[in-house]
Amino acid sequence: MTIRCEIVSQDRTVFAGDVDIVVLPGAGGEMGILPKHAPVLTTLKYGVVKIRKNGKEELFTVAGGVAEVQPDIVTILADAAENVDEIDVARAEAARTRAEEILAKGVPADTDAYLAMEAALRKSNLRLEAVSRYRKGGTRVSTSEH
Repeated sequence: MTIRCEIVSQDRTVFAGDVDIVVLPGAGGEMGILPKHAPVLTTLKYGVVKIRKNGKEELFTVAGGVAEVQPDIVTILADAAENVDEIDVARAEAARTRAEEILAKGVPADTDAYLAMEAALRKSNLRLEAVSRYRKGGTRVSTSEH
């Protein structure tokens, strides 16, 4: 028995398919979703969604969003989502460096810009940590906590 899983970001469908289990970073902690799960609606933290089908695992970073669970489908609407195997490490490191440099200058007059840079830093750190932790032969990277 399987459950349908759809991971959708703002610009594309990142994954759609039938899986054995979905593990997602819910607001209250990590949630494992199996077929016939009770209906649930949860916000998502920055983290990694793990899906497993026939013993094979696929991993996706999500930068917030919501997940709706129904007995036969899990729909993840992520603010940003990406397959861990597709993360461009150089681009993520450059984004982290840019965000750190801007944040080091202090709070600008435009608070929205500052918050956007904090979010960019969190997202790049998530992406780099996911590659380091989960990608086979992944490049070990250092992450700074903010």
